Amino acid sequence: MTEVLLVSIFDLKQITKRQGWLFNWKKEFQSPEKEVYKLTILHNVNIIQGLASISVKSDHIFLNLIESAEFNRGENKLYLGVPGNLVAFACRLSFQRGFDGFVAFHAKSQLIKHYEKTLKAIHFGNQLMIIETNAALELVNKYYKS
Repeated sequence: MTEVLLVSIFDLKQITKRQGWLFNWKKEFQSPEKEVYKLTILHNVNIIQGLASISVKSDHIFLNLIESAEFNRGENKLYLGVPGNLVAFACRLSFQRGFDGFVAFHAKSQLIKHYEKTLKAIHFGNQLMIIETNAALELVNKYYKS
């Protein structure tokens, strides 16, 4: 079982480039319009499996950044599904905030087809991707079985 929690100032010590993280999570954390969440294993909140930076917009959740821990990337990753789990969390948050599951994000060009297939996201134009209600429900149900 996993748990998604807000990142604290204390977590920032282990979320550095030296620790294998690719993005500047301290910058995300310090941005007032962004919320940074960590994915952990239930009862083991000190080991961060992945991170997501989100912004709550007027009618949807925007995923600014998402990253798996170094040990969850590549061929020999420890856990599968870290990014999917974090996207499902964003979808769940969207439902909780009254946005009908709508989540938007920018994708790298080479990943657009992958997101269309794995997340059922819609390519809206340029690099903008949108997850609509039905796809969001599928993701939430996949990762958050009640």
